[in-house]
Amino acid sequence: MACDWLLIDGSSLIFRAFYGVPSSVSGPNGQPINAVRGFLDALTRLIVERRPRRLAVASDQDWRPAWRVELIPGYKAHRVAEPVPPLLEPQMPVIAEVLRAIGVDQVGVADHEAEDVIATWSALAAGTVEVVSGDRDLFALVQDPRVRVLYPEKGGMAVVDEAEVTRRYGVPGRLYADFAVLRGDPSDGLPGLRGVGSGRAAALISRYGGVAQMLRDAPLGDADRDYLERAMRVVQPVLDLPIGLPPGRRDRYPADPAAVATLVARQGIRGACDRLVTALAGMG
Repeated sequence: MACDWLLIDGSSLIFRAFYGVPSSVSGPNGQPINAVRGFLDALTRLIVERRPRRLAVASDQDWRPAWRVELIPGYKAHRVAEPVPPLLEPQMPVIAEVLRAIGVDQVGVADHEAEDVIATWSALAAGTVEVVSGDRDLFALVQDPRVRVLYPEKGGMAVVDEAEVTRRYGVPGRLYADFAVLRGDPSDGLPGLRGVGSGRAAALISRYGGVAQMLRDAPLGDADRDYLERAMRVVQPVLDLPIGLPPGRRDRYPADPAAVATLVARQGIRGACDRLVTALAGMG
């Protein structure tokens, strides 16, 4: 089924491409291009399979925003322990160059992550929205029938709608952030409440309706109350960044044929670029 908007978590898809394509894939001068080629081909497949009318890519301008770390010091601490792989780092600006030359909108906002850009776009977009991301925090945006998440798993992209969030976690999609805060989430560095696992978190949400109501009605110690207040501000994607929706499509592709030709020659990615341009030109 075609969607009006396909919103891509660029960093998530880039890392997936980097680890999914052998690092031996290289360009004319021996430079690694596995992430570049893998990302462009993944984007092409998504356009062909999901048939969006408009498309935009969000980027992480800050992998670990200081304001989130100030609230939860352990927030995504693994990003410090496991920085961007050396073979991937030089490929990221190449991907940005290729997207710009072809004409795919890519946006990042200072001090924020891709999830915040996508959340803001989702709030602004008219029609149906499909979000491509491996970040479960974006499950909080799921809203039938308008917004769903395409979540990468071993078998491909799982379509996560409200029923799927409930099947997996026992809570509505809009309360996934509450669930993650209560249960804890190692990938985000969230400790959760002591003694609260998945089942207990879902039960607490069912009983109280969410963390806001728990803060009002539940018997909580000072430390638990403080944690819940801070963690909810960290986990919930920002919905009101000072950005608008990008155009999402162009009258013609590529936007800058000369720039594409230069990149194709330098990087050895003619096939990947041609496939993406053809897919974009065929968008509804």
